[in-house]
Amino acid sequence: MSNSTPSLTCDALLHDAGEHIGGDSPRLDAELLLSHVTGLSRTTFRAWPEREVPPEQAQAFQALVSERARGLPVAYLLGEQEFWSLPLRVSPSTLIPRPDTECLVEAVLSLPLPERARVLDLGTGTGAIALALASEKPGWRILASDRIPEAVALARENSQRLQLPITVIQSHWFDEIPEGSFDLLVSNPPYVPASDHHLREGDVRFEPASALVAGDDGLDDIRLLVTEGGSRLSPGGWMLLEHGYDQAEAVRNLFAEAGWHSIDSLKDYGGNDRMTLARTALSHEPERPVHAE
Repeated sequence: MSNSTPSLTCDALLHDAGEHIGGDSPRLDAELLLSHVTGLSRTTFRAWPEREVPPEQAQAFQALVSERARGLPVAYLLGEQEFWSLPLRVSPSTLIPRPDTECLVEAVLSLPLPERARVLDLGTGTGAIALALASEKPGWRILASDRIPEAVALARENSQRLQLPITVIQSHWFDEIPEGSFDLLVSNPPYVPASDHHLREGDVRFEPASALVAGDDGLDDIRLLVTEGGSRLSPGGWMLLEHGYDQAEAVRNLFAEAGWHSIDSLKDYGGNDRMTLARTALSHEPERPVHAE
């Protein structure tokens, strides 16, 4: 992209940027970047399209547009992504929180959990799921973990900045997690097969592969969670996992083979079965499935 434009009005800058960015939502991307640089709202650009942008801000905007045209995700360029109405700091060390993962939060909030539930969020990344739950259930005691030190630091930063108290520790899955102490285990683990073509497309190209890929069939980490997770839950405790749109049956089978109860898959905003939940046996009913209320 050129370092200057014939006019430094909002409208001219956005028009030029939109043509340069391309993709599915070039105008939206451009407006978000210009808003970030100028501090002006997207509404301002529409109400006063002829408003002049100072040259130094225009140059900063054009630099961001060039990075976006190269494919770098808008969230990484802004350093922030909204999730559950929470402005979360993001970085290339973590996945960018997706809107569909809000369905996981909604599903958790619909479960019959204690008023002071003990909750474990594994592979927390930015802390999105844990912090969304903390914003809705201040009485819950939430432990979030991630194996990547940068992700742990980022989740702690988001917790402090948003004043939503959660505990964040570094742990590779269950390595540092105590047994038998939680009412809920929730996770959005890696679930993409190593050969999936989507890994070479769009924003995913710039996200950490370790947070996306889970073996040849995408189920390696889910197998581990299903196999070992029950020992971290109290009797009647729940596990809720996000997974791929075409993995629901396989995940239900994994839960069934491991002896879990009340197994069910839930849909995302697009109508795909993208989450599966299951429950450990109640201590007084170990021999038959226990159905959710």
